[in-house]
Amino acid sequence: MSKTVVLTSGGFTAGTKEGPAENTLAVSKVDWGETGGKQVYLFTLRNRNGVQVKISNYGATVTGWVTPDKNGNKSNIVLGFDRLSKYLSNSPFFGAAIGRYGNRIANGTFKIDDNTYTLAKNNGANHLHGGNKGFDKVVWDAAPSSDGKATLALKYLSKDGEEGYPGNLNVTVTYTLTDADELLITYEAETDKATVVNLTNHSYFNLTGDLSNTILDHTLQVNADRYTPVDDALIPTGALETVEGSPFDFLQPHKIGERIGAVAGAYDHNLVFTDPSGILKQVATLSDAVSGRKLEVYTTEPGMQFYTGNFLDGTITSSDGMPIDKHAGLCLETQHFPDSPNKPAFPSTLLRPGEQYHTVTKYKVMIAE
Repeated sequence: MSKTVVLTSGGFTAGTKEGPAENTLAVSKVDWGETGGKQVYLFTLRNRNGVQVKISNYGATVTGWVTPDKNGNKSNIVLGFDRLSKYLSNSPFFGAAIGRYGNRIANGTFKIDDNTYTLAKNNGANHLHGGNKGFDKVVWDAAPSSDGKATLALKYLSKDGEEGYPGNLNVTVTYTLTDADELLITYEAETDKATVVNLTNHSYFNLTGDLSNTILDHTLQVNADRYTPVDDALIPTGALETVEGSPFDFLQPHKIGERIGAVAGAYDHNLVFTDPSGILKQVATLSDAVSGRKLEVYTTEPGMQFYTGNFLDGTITSSDGMPIDKHAGLCLETQHFPDSPNKPAFPSTLLRPGEQYHTVTKYKVMIAE
């Protein structure tokens, strides 16, 4: 008998019941509270396999992704919460859409043509993930697909001067859950003034579906032959170094905990893909032997921030009160490189009026053979 999970939005505990009826909606919606006078909703995307992805229009946030393990038991493979208040108070970007610029910009400044722009400095002397109120902390307009697909489109207008960025930026993030157990994320944007854009998703994965397990025994393979070394503030030096002979070499699969101790502060680095063509391609594979789950990552982006939850320290608790400790989850944030606006040799993140920003990332879950 098929099983489907009965749960709210996040956390790693779930009951089960008999499989859904044939007429189960591909996208459903419930009220989830409000903030700043705006209504917040929680949407559930479902496919024919009973897989569920939960997304809030607060921060365009993936709050849960429920999928079976090798024994058919379903659990949540991303870190998240079951109520809005947890996101409003202390979420470290769990599952959120990140913008206007994902990752760091040195000293919170950059130039376009002859103009210098000063951004919010919310990470020491630097700018991180869009500033004090990035895209992860705003309420988006959300509309499910009208064609019966498990698709949710979220739109946001980032006004000229928001967090210091130039230009009115119209952004659309579209999530689609396919019957192949893929979460397809499409990012689109256009501006009326030259600006910089680098959008990503900040989901923390734990393929065991159990917060009592760290991700150190997960195995990772990445098609990246270079990485961008960083200074003490995690700002790229501007160099592109080979991964050969280093703990950043995941061209062949390695357990994450195998060499993490050799990296100062653990992994929080941008890996540079071997194929820079910009076509949608597989770039990484993450697997967990205990659950049997495997996650494949595909993207059009040139790089990916590999982050191992180093700043999680147990002060944040899950929906059921369990401390979320260091290495409880990992991020595979497809992106352009950190501090690209100040590094002319890096792939450009400049978007001008009349141009269309368009990137695609796909996460596919399966059971390893």
